[in-house]
Amino acid sequence: MGSLQNLSETWIYLSASPLFHLTLTLVAFQAAAWLFEKGGRNPLLNPVMVAVVIIVIVLSATGTSYASYFEGAQFVHFLLGPATVALAIPLYRQWHVVKRSGVAIAISLLCGSLTAIATSVAMAWLLGATPEIMATIAPKSVTAPVAMAIAEEIGGLPSVTAVLVILTGIIGAMFGTMVLNACRVRPWTARGLAMGTASHGIGTARALQVNETAGAFSGLAMGLNALATAILLPILWGLVFR
Repeated sequence: MGSLQNLSETWIYLSASPLFHLTLTLVAFQAAAWLFEKGGRNPLLNPVMVAVVIIVIVLSATGTSYASYFEGAQFVHFLLGPATVALAIPLYRQWHVVKRSGVAIAISLLCGSLTAIATSVAMAWLLGATPEIMATIAPKSVTAPVAMAIAEEIGGLPSVTAVLVILTGIIGAMFGTMVLNACRVRPWTARGLAMGTASHGIGTARALQVNETAGAFSGLAMGLNALATAILLPILWGLVFR
């Protein structure tokens, strides 16, 4: 009986410690990465998705609030900035290819950005969504901080937008390669641009696993799509819903 009480007290102490939730995040992702490798790098076993599922199960089973969990996870969250900046390294290595393809890249990004906005808003409209929900969904293909700011500016719900952004990234990372193969898109530059434009950082991580050139162009597309959407979407929204 005493050992059970001691175990319970130890758990209460650990569950309230930021270090525990930081460790949980790292262990969950490491386990997900191990499963991904053991599964032959099957995109359906995307490490981000698997890690999220593991963490959600643990938090639900222990009755831990997200606020408590984030006290520890914020240390990993801080590293998202440096990790994003580090994407410039493979881009620098492929800069000679980027310079030769400037016009094609600009046209592709413009078309991709407009398509992502139009398809998400049109689908929501056809399903009877309100303007607030459509504004929430519209920037889903942009990296989370930018998408949340855009959603707030045009009257959406930033917290819901963040969830949609993550789901979009996971779906893109899981199925993007299959779709590109089915469409017979062969050049790594084009594949990278498609992944980065449609599924931002999570898609870029997947592209880097497949090919460095694809990863470089995906990182470029992720950044430029965020810029393009931040400029275009508020203007288009004002014209349509003014």
